[in-house]
Amino acid sequence: MDDTRVAALKPKDFRSDVTPIWCPGCGHFGVQAALTRAFAELGLRPEELVIVSGIGCSSRLPAYINAYGFHGVHGRALAVAAGVKLARPELTVVAAGGDGDGFSIGGNHFLHACRRNVDMAYVVMDNEIYGMTKGQPSPTTPPDRDSALSPGGTGIGAFRPAAVALASGAPFIARGFAGDPNGLARMLMEAIRYPGFAFVHVLSHCVTYCPEQRDWKQSVHAAGDGPLRDPGEAARLLMTDDGLTTGIFYAADRPAYAPLPARGTAGEAAALAAIERELAI
Repeated sequence: MDDTRVAALKPKDFRSDVTPIWCPGCGHFGVQAALTRAFAELGLRPEELVIVSGIGCSSRLPAYINAYGFHGVHGRALAVAAGVKLARPELTVVAAGGDGDGFSIGGNHFLHACRRNVDMAYVVMDNEIYGMTKGQPSPTTPPDRDSALSPGGTGIGAFRPAAVALASGAPFIARGFAGDPNGLARMLMEAIRYPGFAFVHVLSHCVTYCPEQRDWKQSVHAAGDGPLRDPGEAARLLMTDDGLTTGIFYAADRPAYAPLPARGTAGEAAALAAIERELAI
């Protein structure tokens, strides 16, 4: 594929032949549209792009994108994505999943991916419910949401993804809304360009099990100008946020995790010698 063809890529070039089976009105359609738009605007080639996911409605995404894809096991998307990026640093790696996959069974991987700072983007489509298992409460479900599976609500405080990401060391934190695919595409472009771990929390409505989320379109509101650089200021913002603020909240100047040199090089020998010195008793 020559440079002329790369420049001419359109969002449709990143859509596979597989028809999404998400419910009508699902916010994940907007996320797919935003991602394909971002890939095209960035001039990426499908063969230079890897989409990794776990399990859940949102994790079907690799099948719907024309790129290399890996549909993994529940909660392990970040581990696989980090391995891909460290083994093939020239590739653009995007991990995708939902609030259950990322913050429940995959919660420990989320914490450590934030602090390790491998150069990849993590897009979490949060609908505050387990849609694939018929509306079970997820880590981000409001404590008072009444349903057949949790009468009267769970009574448990909701997980705060952006605040937890900041506390865990994530250097890039943003929140978008699936109902604004153009704005979300611009945000995803910034996340993919960012030289480190970029966490994008997407409010992606599930109108099947949470019809009240249709109101998000009128409730979301933009943050102030530009991302914060000071973690203390970002903490104050994220701990007082109502969960419906959108924008890039935090972007730190922090070097990404550097993999060891390729096998068989002088650099590898020096790196291994340094590790041996650190472990010497």
